[in-house]
Amino acid sequence: MIQNSSRPEPSASWSLWAPLALLVLIAGFLSGCAGMGGGGGETSNYHVTAYAPSSPDDVHVYVSLGSKMVYVMEGKRALLVTPTSIGTPQSPTPTGEFRVTDKDATKRSGEYGFWVNGSDIYPGSSGDGRSGYHYVGYPMANWVGFAPGFGFHEGYVWPIPRSHGCLRIHKNVSVKFFKLVHIGTPVSIAESQPYDDTLGRAAVHPSDYKDPDPPAAFMVSPDYFSMQRDSDLLPASSAPAQN
Repeated sequence: MIQNSSRPEPSASWSLWAPLALLVLIAGFLSGCAGMGGGGGETSNYHVTAYAPSSPDDVHVYVSLGSKMVYVMEGKRALLVTPTSIGTPQSPTPTGEFRVTDKDATKRSGEYGFWVNGSDIYPGSSGDGRSGYHYVGYPMANWVGFAPGFGFHEGYVWPIPRSHGCLRIHKNVSVKFFKLVHIGTPVSIAESQPYDDTLGRAAVHPSDYKDPDPPAAFMVSPDYFSMQRDSDLLPASSAPAQN
């Protein structure tokens, strides 16, 4: 769901040039579904190959909660295979058959984010404001919703359940995923998928999930959504077919 795994401290504040140690602390506060929108620092070189579909209407997204994997398939062709962060047992990712309901490349959380007054910025929920400050939601770039309050979005990809039900994917994968799906694309979420022992086992997992967030001033800026991300899709004809 669109919320954090831990409530940010209303009393935490910093100026535009806050120490890195405090940024690490804030990253811990914002580690739930509305957690790190960039999927790692600017130096991340994580890469996942993706392929354009021949027929966009034949694209189907499969999610394996057990393997923590997302498979974007067109028939037997794997267009994109990527690890994902899933919900905790207390706030699980829903299972079942869904369809993409909405897409928003520049979505921000309506529940958790930052309160801003010039260069003074502090993390908190949307109801924890101070006089003279305005609220800016935590960035959840390349949002793809599939149920009320649940969706795929950019973020740190932890190897353990970490979100409040959303499915977080790495920043260098989020644009590609966003391109591959459209309103109405079917999404199947289950404990396991037939591709777990083949595609899932071969997938490379990101290792930058413990990186600190960028500076808060950047997180609240529109520039956050225009930072460099992998976005290229290879020709459909080169997508490998599965048996």
